[in-house]
Amino acid sequence: MLSLIAFSLYLIIIPFLVLLASKRWKIVDRINPMVILYIIGLIVGNIGLINENGLVACTNFSNVTVLLAIPLMLLSCDFKKWSAKSSLKAFLVGLFSVIIVTITGFYIFRGQAFSAGLNTSEFAKVSAGMTGIYTGGIPNFAPVSKAVGLPQNLFLIISGYDIIVTASYLLVIVFFGRKLIDLLFPKEKQSKSNYIAEKEEEKKEDTKLSISTLTNRALGIVVAIVVVAVSVLLSKIIPIDNSTAVIIIIITTISIMCTFLKSVKKLKGTFDSGLYFVYVFCLAVATMVNLHEMDFSKYLFILFYVAFAVYGSLILQIIGAKIFKISGALTLTASISLINSPPFVPMVAASLNNRDIILPGIAIGLLGYAAGNYLGIGIFYLLEAIPI
Repeated sequence: MLSLIAFSLYLIIIPFLVLLASKRWKIVDRINPMVILYIIGLIVGNIGLINENGLVACTNFSNVTVLLAIPLMLLSCDFKKWSAKSSLKAFLVGLFSVIIVTITGFYIFRGQAFSAGLNTSEFAKVSAGMTGIYTGGIPNFAPVSKAVGLPQNLFLIISGYDIIVTASYLLVIVFFGRKLIDLLFPKEKQSKSNYIAEKEEEKKEDTKLSISTLTNRALGIVVAIVVVAVSVLLSKIIPIDNSTAVIIIIITTISIMCTFLKSVKKLKGTFDSGLYFVYVFCLAVATMVNLHEMDFSKYLFILFYVAFAVYGSLILQIIGAKIFKISGALTLTASISLINSPPFVPMVAASLNNRDIILPGIAIGLLGYAAGNYLGIGIFYLLEAIPI
C-alpha cells in the first residue's frame, strides 16, 4: 500500500516540478519538459525501483490523465474566432499533407514492418499514432494511441524517434526558415500586431496568482471530469467493441461544444492544466517501459517513416501554399504548430521576426488537437480494413 502511494506521489509531483522548472529556467523549456520526463521515467523504470504496485499506479494514471487532458486543452480554443480565410486554408493544407504522407508511408514501409514482425493491424496503429502526433503533437498521440491500442513499446519507440526528427525539424525552421521563405515565397508587408500587448496583460494577471486563478483551473478540471464521466456513460450505449475510441471521440465532440458556452470561455489556464496531465501520462508510460526488452534497431524503419512524414508534409504544404496563395510565414508556422504543437509557435515567430503569425499559428494547432483524434482513429480503421 505504501509503495502504491509513493508511486502515485511520484507521478503527481515530478511533472509538476518539471513544469515549474520550465517556467523558471529557459533551458528546461528549450530541452522540452516531455523529453526530461521520458528520461526520468526510463531511469526509474529500468534501475529496479518499480514493482507491481508501481505498474498498477502507472497504468491507472496513464488511463485517466490522457482522457482528462483532451477536454482541458480543447476548452482553451475559441472556435468562433476562426474567421481568417488564409489561416483556414493553411490548416486544411497542413492537415491533408499529413494525411497523404502518413498513408503513403504506410505502403512504403509496410514491407519492413512485416519483416519486423508487425501485422497489418499493428502497423496501422503506428500510422494512426503518427497521424495524431502530426496534427497537434504528443497531446494527440497519447489519446489516439490509447484508442487504437498501440503497444507501449511501440509508443515509446515512436516517441523517441519523433523527438529526434522533430527536434532537427524545429532547428531547420528556426535557423533556415527565413531563407526558405525568401527563396520560395514573394515578399509580404507585415501588419502590426497587438499580440505582445495582450501577452503582457496576461502576464500581469498571472503574476497576481490569486485565488481566482487557482479557482479557474480547478473549475476547468471539474468540467473535464464531468465531460469524461458523461462520455464514458454514453459510450456504454454504443455497440462498438473499441470502447476507448468511442469515449475519446465523444470527449472531443463534447469538449468542442463546451467551448461555445460563455461560462466555459471565462475559465483560464485550462490549456496548461491539460498539458500537465499530458506530462503525467508521459512519465507514467516511460516508467512502465523495460528498455532491456526493446530492440530499437529492429524498428529502425519507424525512424525513416517519421522523417518521411515530417519533411514530406512540409514539402506538400509548400506546394499547397503556392497553389492556394498562402504566405510563407503562415505555412511554416502551421507546419510547426501541427507537427511540434502550438507551444513552439512563438519561437518560430521570433525567428521569422513576424509577430502576426503567433495567434493564427496557435489557433491552427488547437484545431489540430480537435481534428487529430478523429483523423488518427479514422486512419487506423481505414488502413486496417485495406487488404494487403
